[in-house]
Amino acid sequence: MDRRKFLLSGAALGAGIGTIGAMGVFSYSPMRKNVLPQVPRGTTDIGVCKSVRIVNISETSWFDNGIFMQDVTASGGLLVDQYTYNWAPFGNGKGAGKGTYKEGIERIRPYLKKGDLDGAWEAASKVCVHPENAGGYSCLIEVEAMDGKKTRYLMDCGWNYQWMDTCFKREGIDKMLQNGEIAAFISTHEHMDHFWGFPVVAKYAPEIPMYHPATYYEEGKDYIKQSGHRGPITELPKGLHKLQDGVALYEFECPIIFRVYGECSMYCNVKDVGLVSITGCCHQGIILFADTAYKELAYEKDQFHGLYGGLHISPFDDWDPKYDDLVIGLKKWNLEKVGCNHCTGLITAQKFVDAGYPVIKGTARFRSKTTNYLGNGDTLTFGKT
Repeated sequence: MDRRKFLLSGAALGAGIGTIGAMGVFSYSPMRKNVLPQVPRGTTDIGVCKSVRIVNISETSWFDNGIFMQDVTASGGLLVDQYTYNWAPFGNGKGAGKGTYKEGIERIRPYLKKGDLDGAWEAASKVCVHPENAGGYSCLIEVEAMDGKKTRYLMDCGWNYQWMDTCFKREGIDKMLQNGEIAAFISTHEHMDHFWGFPVVAKYAPEIPMYHPATYYEEGKDYIKQSGHRGPITELPKGLHKLQDGVALYEFECPIIFRVYGECSMYCNVKDVGLVSITGCCHQGIILFADTAYKELAYEKDQFHGLYGGLHISPFDDWDPKYDDLVIGLKKWNLEKVGCNHCTGLITAQKFVDAGYPVIKGTARFRSKTTNYLGNGDTLTFGKT
């Protein structure tokens, strides 16, 4: 199924069941099977690693759902181009729904060229809607190989330049980037709250290798260049891409809200423990995410051990009865550790706890809203260290 067919199907779903409902319906629909190669169970061996440690840099993509949805409604809903919302840093002063990438990048380009990210954000904030509501999603993934060598990956980079720079400094990410201690930057998808903070990464490590879905639009690719990035870029086509023994990315081609297409997630096969799945937003749907691993990968003990990240079930804390079926359906995977946050939704996280899932509690610091989330500044380790 090509991009156009996917986008049309996504739009049709949005019109038929409501935009918020369309966000999760892909997981339930027969369409999800069209993106899966028909392979026998457990044919692909990606090797094993000893452990995986995750540092939550920021999971608070925006701070007020009400303000965010006000902007979405004023701009025409969830299925229009994210660059038109007049969100920072791509504003033009014309109001919600009237922004353009071209006008936005022209305003901040002079600041980006000289590395003045505070100046860029402040200039954009003067002509954008609710810049103070922007936060961002980002995490550090540290993989320990069987020989003890540790490799770090930075997954996503948030949205608000100032917020993300503060978060990077809080967790020492700025120094790691400057010192070349992070092997690669992984951009899971093109959404503003995961990608628009990229100039902060380029500020500290302009030559860092980067991975992103091959489905990025021209605006996103141009933004990478305008941010000052000079390193190698690997554009991921649909399917599995091994990074090192025990670690692989998987690119899912699926239509996503805000005119974004495609998302990549990470699978880690941890020795004597099982499979750990790490995601930014899981727009492909948690069922497809799990099914893909089951149908394509061989992993330790045949155990779906752990899950981390945003699961995109009730990000705006609306609730649909079918989501209860999803919560119940996850039990078949017998998860042993769940670190959920971000777009999982506060209601969903509580339902996970109520259902007895092994949710790893957080500390609700640095503007994270609940201990049911593995929140900002919290860490989670899978495997033996």
